[in-house]
Amino acid sequence: MATMNISIPAPMKSWVEEQSKTGRYANSSDYVRDLIRRDRARREAVAEIQAAVDAGLASGPAAPLDRSTFKSRMRAEYAGK
Repeated sequence: MATMNISIPAPMKSWVEEQSKTGRYANSSDYVRDLIRRDRARREAVAEIQAAVDAGLASGPAAPLDRSTFKSRMRAEYAGK
């Protein structure tokens, strides 16, 4: 595993050390690794949502919902399973 040294203000250092003392994390490095994992997952989720929004916008204007057609399609799909 690679090592990285970072500089943080004293109040942040105290916070990180306190988090490791709660028992949820073995040490400060575990806490920081968890923060990084969560940040990556959040960024990936935001990118996925943004891609869906972009695809929706690129698909053109919305069409009115025809309830009977929608129900027929749903019934046909359910029946096919």
